[in-house]
Amino acid sequence: MTAKASTTAEAPSAPPIPHEAEPGLRALSAFPLTPGSAPDHVVASWVRAYLMRPHAELGRAGAVCPFTPVAARLDSLLVGSSRATDEAEILAVMGRALAAFDAIACRPEQRPFRAVIVAFPRCGGDEGRARLKAVQNRLRPESIYRGKMIGLLEPQSEDQGLINPDFRPLRSPLPLLAIRTLVENDAPFVWRNPRLAPIYLLKFPLKGPLRLWSALWR
Repeated sequence: MTAKASTTAEAPSAPPIPHEAEPGLRALSAFPLTPGSAPDHVVASWVRAYLMRPHAELGRAGAVCPFTPVAARLDSLLVGSSRATDEAEILAVMGRALAAFDAIACRPEQRPFRAVIVAFPRCGGDEGRARLKAVQNRLRPESIYRGKMIGLLEPQSEDQGLINPDFRPLRSPLPLLAIRTLVENDAPFVWRNPRLAPIYLLKFPLKGPLRLWSALWR
């Protein structure tokens, strides 16, 4: 009877994951190919099915995000999620994400292909977007200084494509913030965010000015 009782008893529920343990980043390769319902699984499936693939409305050949296929191959793309909704909590989560980004092991020539994506499923709607945007803006000065791009993607994004203005490339299944390295081909983004120009020209003094000039006349 005792043995039977022990096998039928329900296991105690796991304690809630504290915010300081978030965003629980894992390499994209750690996620199964079969789509799952957990937020980080949803994002991992979206990365594979959308960011890493061509799109008919993109206006150019290649993947929607040309960095992600290389990052996936190098195993330098991390995905996670957070339940945070408060601006201070989101900022703390992204601080840990930035530290994880810097800690990704790779050779120097592979560093431009590091990426970290953190989903915030509880930050939907206008208020959630405003909090994510506020955190993005607070992180922007340091990210610019350190040559990082921090992007905000969300289901209702109205940001236009660089080539096809009718395309909305930054729409994602869940609100998220993504981190990657500023690279030479980011000249069009620099024109949209002029505060990036000094660090961009400092990082790419030879080809940077020409890239910016070419982006201006696209």
